[in-house]
Amino acid sequence: MTLRKPREMLIDKAIFYFNEKIKNKVDLKLLAFLLLFLNVKLVIKIPVIILFTLLQFNFKFGFSFKNSRLPIFYPLVIAIAVFNWLIGNNYANLNYTVVLLTGIGFWIVCILAIHQVKLAVEQNDPAVIHQTIIVFFIINALFSVGNLAVIFLDTHAINPYTYQAQLQKYFINTGDYVRGITFDTSTTNAVLNAAGVIYFLVRKNALMLFVCMATLLLTGSNFINIVILLIFLLVFAFRSNRYQKSLIVICLVFLSVFMAKISPQNNNYATDTVKTLLHKDVSVAKPSIWANVQIRFRPDSVLNADERRQKIAKIFMDSVYTVKHLHDKAITNAESKVYVVDGGRIAIKGPDINSASYQSSKQTPPEQEKLVQFIDAHKKELPISGKETPESTPTTPGKIKGFLQTAFFLQKHLNNTITGIGMGNFSSKLAFRATGLGFAGGYPHKFVYINHDFMVNHLDVYLNYFSKRAGLHSLTNSPFSVYDQLLAEYGLIGIAGFFIYYLGFFAKHHSVLTYGLPILLLMLAVFFIEYWIEQLSVVVFFELLLLLNIKENSTLKPLTNEF
Repeated sequence: MTLRKPREMLIDKAIFYFNEKIKNKVDLKLLAFLLLFLNVKLVIKIPVIILFTLLQFNFKFGFSFKNSRLPIFYPLVIAIAVFNWLIGNNYANLNYTVVLLTGIGFWIVCILAIHQVKLAVEQNDPAVIHQTIIVFFIINALFSVGNLAVIFLDTHAINPYTYQAQLQKYFINTGDYVRGITFDTSTTNAVLNAAGVIYFLVRKNALMLFVCMATLLLTGSNFINIVILLIFLLVFAFRSNRYQKSLIVICLVFLSVFMAKISPQNNNYATDTVKTLLHKDVSVAKPSIWANVQIRFRPDSVLNADERRQKIAKIFMDSVYTVKHLHDKAITNAESKVYVVDGGRIAIKGPDINSASYQSSKQTPPEQEKLVQFIDAHKKELPISGKETPESTPTTPGKIKGFLQTAFFLQKHLNNTITGIGMGNFSSKLAFRATGLGFAGGYPHKFVYINHDFMVNHLDVYLNYFSKRAGLHSLTNSPFSVYDQLLAEYGLIGIAGFFIYYLGFFAKHHSVLTYGLPILLLMLAVFFIEYWIEQLSVVVFFELLLLLNIKENSTLKPLTNEF
């Protein structure tokens, strides 16, 4: 009998573990679908949805106004879009017809995507789906850590969140580079992990809860941090036991440490954003010329009462020290790398953070040059961004301006309040994509389409903020919003259909929803900040969690232990 080599034994063990722990307990087909379909690139999403649709050749969607298998909201918005196209005589406009067909294509992909996750939930035991979700979040966390590792290699800094060199490429923007497995924006990664935090908290999986919470914090998304904080408070007060309360407290400690120690500038940014929303003055005072001067050398005129007392005490202590060490050699050359500070402590001179390389770039980035050129070419049609002397620091967030524009437009055009102005005509990712300016991906130049009402409203607001310095490129200044999109382009019928036939589709099972209810709250919040349905990413993951929660608590099947 021959002895087996250690390498062969290791391979056998790996195969055994795969068969016992993964293959039989994880839906690899669903996992592959999530990993590929959630990718940011449309050239990956579209082939993936076609491939999986062909692999599971099942078109029994089960749409019905009563006991529908899938949310009837999706076909409803397609019907509204076609109706607006017909009554608006837009069929004579080839470019708009292309926009319409493109938009309908997006909605069909949404139907096919939820159909795939519904089939996965129907065909698998809930325990298998739960294990698949765990594997997905582990992979996403590994990719997110990989993103951070690349930043460490680039900066050679212990904490890149406070690293100001390279023209502040990272610093407060470090979280923007933590994109995870989707390679999409960091906000997408933050929303996915926020859903994971809720999911694992309710299921009492502490390890995966902390993994998702840590990944969420790495993205540096202030809005999602605030939302998850509010949800924590609600769950803590109304839907948690003692163990879950302790997990929430630990997560809040994670959040506090991150905001206070790891990324304090994000804390300041979030505070300023809230003040802006409340219309409070957050203008940043110019740093004093005395800021880097020791207090004993500053004139009394720039000091307050406490600082004057500190100055007197400092001068007295220094004079006592000088008398005692009159004949000692002292290293006082602060220009050298190593020097002695007051009190005898040895210090190493650090870099000058006021130098040009530690400040944000004043040059217009290449991706913004196209926006500036567009503004210059259409100044007369852009009432905000086209001003000859634009406001240097806009005081009202673009998000609020966008909602006000929609409200004023519908008030002025009452005929558009019922079914909206039409798909791609006012507020949608499709409308931005069709400009050909590179928003949300490419678009054929010969089919470029810009509706006038879109140009003088939401496009104008977006250009006003995102053609300026990077500090204005935030969620609060983007007019993107699912609610805005539905109200403007699909009217009252569209927004009502969303609440009744989409949210209502899941909310009617409220009696059996556990993690589903706080996830619905998360959905309601994040739909304010992006055109998530058109994004074809986080919404399908929300739908998976909700459909799973409905099934597992309706069938009341026992769950096996998670690995």
